[in-house]
Amino acid sequence: MNRTERLYAITEELRAAGPTGRTGTWLARRLEVSTRTIKRDIEALLQAGVPLWAQAGPGGGYVLDAARTLPPLNFTGAEAAAIAVALATLPALPFAADGRTALSKVLAAMPTAELERAEEIANRLWLRAPEPPPRPAVARALDEAVRTRRVIVLHYEGRAGELVERAVEPAALAATGGHWYLLAWCRLRTAPRWFRTDRIRDAHLTTEQAPEHDAATLFGVPPADAGPVRLR
Repeated sequence: MNRTERLYAITEELRAAGPTGRTGTWLARRLEVSTRTIKRDIEALLQAGVPLWAQAGPGGGYVLDAARTLPPLNFTGAEAAAIAVALATLPALPFAADGRTALSKVLAAMPTAELERAEEIANRLWLRAPEPPPRPAVARALDEAVRTRRVIVLHYEGRAGELVERAVEPAALAATGGHWYLLAWCRLRTAPRWFRTDRIRDAHLTTEQAPEHDAATLFGVPPADAGPVRLR
């Protein structure tokens, strides 16, 4: 690792550590250099204007002011291909439109060589989508209902093919058994219900704020192999 790479690595390690920071000894061990080298690198970062400070006392170390810096938007071809695969594999994915926008931003920020690498990798990843996505207008309405917790009126196709209208209070979106479901409190049945998103023929988002429902309270705690999405 050359010095430029090491300076970058120190910055990102401190960013990941957050307000607890990292000691010079920890950084030296992590990057396999001496503590003297770390001290020189910290001085170089300070001179370059990187917002760092030292915490005194036992366990003290170096801290990065993350509020005054932005992480680099450097994505590899494999990372971009992974995002594309996730979107293509799950076309009914909640917030899929937002995901496609995010992918477009990633691709626009990538160097030409990595963009070409992403396309080359993607061409070698073949898949068959398990389920067609709901109509775009329906998908947007469902996403917004969950995002803003507003009552939504569904035109829903039952198992026998009958079309029913239900005003529901959204609690969550869940994937299981190859399908996506809207988990909601049904006002008609006065009970929690699972609505398969591919059976929702139309959806009208109202302006009425829905009560806040805890999905685990209404539907039970998920099994050990399921649960909420974690960002980190």
